[in-house]
Amino acid sequence: MKKTYYLFNPGRLSRKDNTLKFSPESEDGSEMPPRYLPVEGIEELYCFGSLDANSSLYNFLGKNQISVHFFDYYENYTGSFMPRNHLLSGKLLLQQVKHHTNNKKRMIVARSFIEGAAHNMVKNLKYYQNRGKDTSPFIELIGQLTGKIQEAGDVPALMGIEGNIRINYYDAFNLIINDFEMGGRSKQPPMNEVNALISFGNMMCYSQCLRAIHQTQLDPTISYLHSPGERRYSLALDIAEIFKPILVDRLIFSMLNRRELKGDDFEPAFNKTILKEKGKKAFVMGFESRLSETIQHRTLKKHVSYKYLIRLECYKLVKHLMGIEEYKPFKMWW
Repeated sequence: MKKTYYLFNPGRLSRKDNTLKFSPESEDGSEMPPRYLPVEGIEELYCFGSLDANSSLYNFLGKNQISVHFFDYYENYTGSFMPRNHLLSGKLLLQQVKHHTNNKKRMIVARSFIEGAAHNMVKNLKYYQNRGKDTSPFIELIGQLTGKIQEAGDVPALMGIEGNIRINYYDAFNLIINDFEMGGRSKQPPMNEVNALISFGNMMCYSQCLRAIHQTQLDPTISYLHSPGERRYSLALDIAEIFKPILVDRLIFSMLNRRELKGDDFEPAFNKTILKEKGKKAFVMGFESRLSETIQHRTLKKHVSYKYLIRLECYKLVKHLMGIEEYKPFKMWW
């Protein structure tokens, strides 16, 4: 089974026969013992430190269908190296474009993304409602806003509703989380520990959605809720809306309330708050564990991982675009 590898230290990545050789550097710049990673066992790489590599290495990664996701020192996602898409489909590409340019078709898909996201947010709030946290006012407000989704006539109106849903949802974080205060949502930059975790986790979720899209015939640059833009894979942003409450927010609540992340796992830096390396490693381990958890799939009648659920979501979207089956977003039922 292929694995995801996380490279936290700066260093050099090179090819050695049929393996990857990573020569990391310590904080003082001294060279550490190299690690050798068999290429057939790698699914993707996450790089959180400065990486020295050459075009020959990326050619090797591309041939072996290995993606590389890059983050800067402040945990900002900066981009991905994606192998050449070998699952091209002209018919699907045409349908993607048609569903984007036709407002009626686009709104059907965009509304579904928001409905799925809102449902999963409410499920999180109900989970904690049953554990002694009075989240009922937030559940009621989000329910009222969700009822307006079908009334939205265009994407800007829909995004306005989505924004209000998230404001109410994030207001509940201060009630759910025991030892940290979130305040309002601050993205660029994140001003406190909770916002730093949300930003970091959302980028992790985004990159997982991008990887899943790449494993299908979908074009990641053609989206429905978020506007397509230059140099960004906006369809991954669309699909991530559904999975952020499931993969990121639940993990944040759990790790903070169980004190698996503490105040000393964070540090202030240039008017923002970031995770220290040990905090990043702890969150990444929790995220990987969450991705590998399984649920009994209602349709497939078998256990599937959360990671595979994202790819199934992409397949459902393909079926909708091709006129095979109406798209219904993934909604938690537990």
